[in-house]
Amino acid sequence: MAHEIRLAGDDDFFGWLPLFEAYCSFYETELDDAKALIVWNWIRDEHDPLQAALAVDEHGTPVGLAQYRVVPDTLRATRGIFLDDLYVDAASRGAGVGRALIEFVQARSREVGTGGVSWITAADNTDAQRLYDELARRTTWVTYEMDA
Repeated sequence: MAHEIRLAGDDDFFGWLPLFEAYCSFYETELDDAKALIVWNWIRDEHDPLQAALAVDEHGTPVGLAQYRVVPDTLRATRGIFLDDLYVDAASRGAGVGRALIEFVQARSREVGTGGVSWITAADNTDAQRLYDELARRTTWVTYEMDA
């Protein structure tokens, strides 16, 4: 089954929404209408760094998403991409959709600089980590979070 990877367009909201909702659910985060519209408006705002790519099936139905942003890599004085969100619909997993989305983002990273792509995932997301371990090197960095 072939999938096309492309940037999300203005008409993709209702195809994007169930994927983003499932992604939020996977990470046990509630998605209400207001939050969905805020994120979608970030994606569609040419002045906001957040971008989204969609994997669509042969019928044009979105089955995967990658949300990412260009970030400066100060230690190397270049730019790279941070992959914020990656999700593939359960029925489409194992068909190379996740790999294709990551490779699409990697190609975009070469357009903006030499910083490459980085991302984080939950420690217990072992299914995704099998793919990530094939495509990238695991780092020794430790992530911290601080509430506002």
